[in-house]
Amino acid sequence: MANTSPSALPVPSDTGRIALMELRQLQYFVAVAEELNFSRAADRLNMTQPPLSAQIRQLEEELDVALFERTTRKVKLTEAGRHFHKSTQELLSQLDTNIVDARRAAKGEWGRLALGFVPSATIETLPPFLRDFRARFSNVRLDLHELTPEQQVSGLRDGSLDCACFYLPFAEMHPFGDRNLRSAAISSEPLVAALPPGHRLAAQRKIHTGELAEEPFVTVSGHSGQGLREIILEQCRRGGFVPRIVQEAALIQTIAGLVASGVGVALIPASVRRIQKIGVTYRALQNEPLSVEMGLVWMQENNSPVLAGFVDGATRAR
Repeated sequence: MANTSPSALPVPSDTGRIALMELRQLQYFVAVAEELNFSRAADRLNMTQPPLSAQIRQLEEELDVALFERTTRKVKLTEAGRHFHKSTQELLSQLDTNIVDARRAAKGEWGRLALGFVPSATIETLPPFLRDFRARFSNVRLDLHELTPEQQVSGLRDGSLDCACFYLPFAEMHPFGDRNLRSAAISSEPLVAALPPGHRLAAQRKIHTGELAEEPFVTVSGHSGQGLREIILEQCRRGGFVPRIVQEAALIQTIAGLVASGVGVALIPASVRRIQKIGVTYRALQNEPLSVEMGLVWMQENNSPVLAGFVDGATRAR
C-alpha cells in the first residue's frame, strides 16, 4: 500500500503514475551522498545500516533510477545521483526556509499590513509606534494610505485595508455604525482653542470655552470626522452655546490653515499645535477640556497575525 503520510512527496514516474516519496528518504539519501559510506551515514542519522540501505533501495525503486554505484570497497554517486543530490539539497533548503517563514507568519513576523490613517495621526501618534514596529518586524510590509475616516471604513469593508486610524468614537454614528468593526484607543489628548491673528483672547494664557460663544467656528465636517466633531460640539455645549459654524473641512491641517486666514476660531486636538501656521495662537481651555482619542479600527473577522500584533503593540505603547 502506498504511504500517504503528510511527509510524502508526490513524484511523477515515467509511466504517469504518482509515486510517493518520503521526505525522510530524501534526508537519508543526502546523508549517504555526503558520507559516501552507509555505515558513517547510519551513525550520522542515529540508525543502523540495514534499514538505511533498505530505504535507499526503496527510493531508487520509486525513482526507477540507480543513485549509487556500490562495490565491496566503496560507494559513489552515479551521474543521476549527482544531479539528484544537488536538486534534493536545494529542495530541503527551500523547505527549511518555508518552515521558518510559515512559523514567522503565524507569529505576525512576516506578511503585509495595509493601514489607513488621517493626516493628523502622523503629527504625534503614529510616528514613534511605526518606527518601533518597523524595527521589530522588518519582514512585515506596511502599506500606508492617507484617507478620511469614511474612506478608511470603506477600505476595511472591501478588504483593501487591514486597519484604520482616526478619531473615536464612531460605533453609534452613521455611516460608521457596524457591529463587525472593532476599535482600540491608542492616544488621548485635550482640545485646545485655535485663534486667528490679532484675536482679542490671544493675550490670555487660558480661555473659557464660553468666551467663544459669539465667534464664527471652523470645524471638521460630519462625514470626515464624526467622532471628533461630536466631542467639539459637546465642549461648546458645556460652555453654554451652540457654535456658529461658518466653514467645515475634512482635515485638521486645513482647519488650522483656515484659522490662520481669519475665517474663524476652532477647537482642535492639542497635538495640532505642532503645525506651525503663521498668526495662529493656541490656548488651553480652563473649564475641564474634553479629550479626544485616536484609535485603531479593524474588521472582527480579520484574523491576520500581523494585524493582531500591530494592534497589540499600538495599545501597549499607549
